[in-house]
Amino acid sequence: MAHDGQDFSLTTDPRLPDLMALTAATLPAVDDVTERAKSSLRETVTEDGRVSGRLIEKNQTAAHGFAWLATYAQALHQMQAWAEKLQSLEKFGEVEQLIHQIAFGEYLCQIKGGIQMNQGEIVRLQDMGLTQDDIDVLMQPAVMTLTQQGNTQATRTRLVALMQEQSANITVGASGLDDELEMIREQFRRFSLDRVEPHAHEWHLKDELIPLEIINEMAELGVFGLTIPEEYGGFGLSKASMCVVSEELSRGYIGVGSLGTRSEIAAELILCGGTEEQKQHWLPGIASAEILPTAVFTEPNTGSDLGALRTRAVKNGNDWEITGNKTWITHASRTHVMTLLARTDPDTTDYRGLSMFLAEKTAGTDENPFPTPGMTGGEIEVLGYRGMKEYELGFDGFVVKGENLLGGETGKGFKQLMQTFESARIQTAARAVGVAQSALDVGMQYAQDRKQFGKALIDFPRVSGKLAMMAVEIMIARQLTYFSAHEKDNDRRCDLEAGMAKLLGARVAWACADNALQIHGGNGFALEYKISRILCDARILNIFEGAAEIQAQVIARRLLD
Repeated sequence: MAHDGQDFSLTTDPRLPDLMALTAATLPAVDDVTERAKSSLRETVTEDGRVSGRLIEKNQTAAHGFAWLATYAQALHQMQAWAEKLQSLEKFGEVEQLIHQIAFGEYLCQIKGGIQMNQGEIVRLQDMGLTQDDIDVLMQPAVMTLTQQGNTQATRTRLVALMQEQSANITVGASGLDDELEMIREQFRRFSLDRVEPHAHEWHLKDELIPLEIINEMAELGVFGLTIPEEYGGFGLSKASMCVVSEELSRGYIGVGSLGTRSEIAAELILCGGTEEQKQHWLPGIASAEILPTAVFTEPNTGSDLGALRTRAVKNGNDWEITGNKTWITHASRTHVMTLLARTDPDTTDYRGLSMFLAEKTAGTDENPFPTPGMTGGEIEVLGYRGMKEYELGFDGFVVKGENLLGGETGKGFKQLMQTFESARIQTAARAVGVAQSALDVGMQYAQDRKQFGKALIDFPRVSGKLAMMAVEIMIARQLTYFSAHEKDNDRRCDLEAGMAKLLGARVAWACADNALQIHGGNGFALEYKISRILCDARILNIFEGAAEIQAQVIARRLLD
């Protein structure tokens, strides 16, 4: 099939010739159909000249489908940027070419035929109000070549053959990051292999807290002060470095990778909204892990609707007294400070009456998990994500010092929290990539070791095909995550990009874990196998830091504004 005078026909080599030109040629059509979907949706949800939240909710399938379409478009752009960078560095080898080709072949097919929002929901262009004429913009030679020949059994089989030859590599395919970041990756991969992976499954099965010894070792490696400026006791490194560290720690165990999230959220809140005195007081201790923080936002009846929080804070002299209930509080017992969101204006019922507090507490023990007066708690037993434990908390006259009102002003809490969402979602996307990578690690090892019908499982095409798609989608999610981190590091607004990375990364982690368990067969259902834990851990990624449905809603609304 020809495009612009070039022959893009498939040869005996499963790679397509002139691949870079071919994939680049598809992007205008993808952008065109995305813009058409946007126009169609805007027309549907506009009322009295303005985008209506009520109509977006009424047309939720179309709105969320558009969010996924836009995410796929951005993902393909970032894969093209990744490939072009590697080509310029002469690092675009056969593995990278196959990943790039399969990525475009698969995602273009899904854009044309139906995007997999999750295992049970597929959204199609016609669901977004597009006509056949709109959809026909994709019927161009480069798109047709890639959808027909980009992701074939031959390409997947060849990729997995190369993966077996290069199984010692840290990741499948060059990441595109600089040497300094890759050195950081190697350091934390070694730490995970030595100190985390050998124990993670036991911690999970016994539902144990990650040992303080591990936390102290992580502190020595700089995990908790990674992005905190040097003037406040941190290392002042980039969000990209945070991605690499989170990815490799979560590859060992999501609980370990998520320990850094507590500090990241707390530090970001204080850096963005705190007074200079609060920064000087809290940040050095957070960076060194002398102060372990936890985020206390969610309430039993509010879920994602943070603006409807009912926990109240009442002024008593110079201090505040907190009364109310919180739930799904991670690592609540043995931490020293809570970033606690409460209502300081009783006459409000929305986000405008909320304030953020740096609420000090005494670290608990196994015998007495919540020793601080005015505070009680109970553990929530969970499927996975167990290394820090989840709790319900109750506050009854819990005292917070007046000086610990974040920023020294009331009514700013919701805005302060929103400022942290970019970093938190970038970090969550990186954790998802790490969990997905761990699923690929154990799935591939099992497929190589397990013999059935006289040969290794990996020699069966549907097994190798699963492994190939894991590697491809991990790279897609990885590049989208790195892009959002790059935008953040360059002081550009990136809530949209971070949301897209988190949305896609969470789905990829679950798909990888599910497919790796399928490769294990009945053994995957046995608690003794690591994949049973990885599956449970992967499932939470589609829920916390913005459930997939909420994330898609936010992306759609942001793109329409």
